[in-house]
Amino acid sequence: MSVIIDIAGLPHDRVRVKPSPLAELGMALHAFTESRHHPRLAAWVTATTARLDPHLADRLEEARFLWGATFSDVFTAFAGLPAEEAQPAGTLAGELDLLDRVPDEDFVAALLESVCDPSYGAYGTRIPSPLTDAVVRRRTLTLAAAQGRPLVDFTQRVLADPGWAREWFRGLMTECEGAFFADTWQRVGPGLAADARHTAELLRRRGLGAALAHASPAITYDEETGRITVDKLTAARTAAARQGLTLVPTRLGSPHLMVLHRHGWQPVLHYPVASQDPPPGPTVEELTLRMEALAHPVRMRMCRLLSRSAYSTIGLAEAHGLSAPEISRHLTVLKRAGLVTSSRRGRYVLHELDLELVARLGTDFVGHLLR
Repeated sequence: MSVIIDIAGLPHDRVRVKPSPLAELGMALHAFTESRHHPRLAAWVTATTARLDPHLADRLEEARFLWGATFSDVFTAFAGLPAEEAQPAGTLAGELDLLDRVPDEDFVAALLESVCDPSYGAYGTRIPSPLTDAVVRRRTLTLAAAQGRPLVDFTQRVLADPGWAREWFRGLMTECEGAFFADTWQRVGPGLAADARHTAELLRRRGLGAALAHASPAITYDEETGRITVDKLTAARTAAARQGLTLVPTRLGSPHLMVLHRHGWQPVLHYPVASQDPPPGPTVEELTLRMEALAHPVRMRMCRLLSRSAYSTIGLAEAHGLSAPEISRHLTVLKRAGLVTSSRRGRYVLHELDLELVARLGTDFVGHLLR
């Protein structure tokens, strides 16, 4: 599973690296809501949320559908503008001005993404807006109803008056800036700008592959096919065509590696700065191989023995009442997954379980879930 971005034929000057104040504010709000995803930010989240005005805290709680389980595309809405203009602004106010230029149909679909069609990227086609499509409108209200009456009321008001929704969103983001984000951006913005300059220099001197590798080890680039592959527990495809590609560094978003792949919009890679990246873990394919290898009951019992001592194939066969060829087949699966190591000791080849790797499986799985 992965997200594929086709950039074949894309001119180099259409690849940009630039911080986004609005996207970083969205990551801050996500950290407030899902603090368990961001243990490094625990002290900051606790201190910042404790100082929030109760009225603002209530408004943020009501709007959590924008940045909780689904990170709304309104935070990177610059990607919906024409190619020449599709890049972040230097200030939050500037980015909110860009958002005002996004057509109502796209703005509403992005704002209501979590209740409109959260799996939009899986289709590879433009999902109609609930403003213009009756079927999508009904589905949007149905999905909103599953999350409670307040969201239904909000959704109905957005659909009835997109202008009100624009003012509501701008007002909420502006209030956040005054309450905490101006200080936060002053602290994290310079580091993001420095990382963007470094990544842009890698792009200029060593090419896109080096720039993407710096952004995240989970991103690879095949120059021959013109495809970027983002290793994630999801499947989606998009194309940059001549629209462009923007890389946006984030300090508050780690460990998340976000990919905007809304059909018709410029793709955006929202990557955590390198200083906060965890050590590279297994790919989705490698993780799947390991978990599938452990799912078989015979192999689970074999692992129990191999975790305690080294065994030969014959020893495992006798312990499990199976033939040596059957044990060999199971060992092959475990070794292919990297879970078992083998070494010769005298006349015998002995096998052992890699306990450290097995112990990391839960962490690696959570890492992929959060990526």
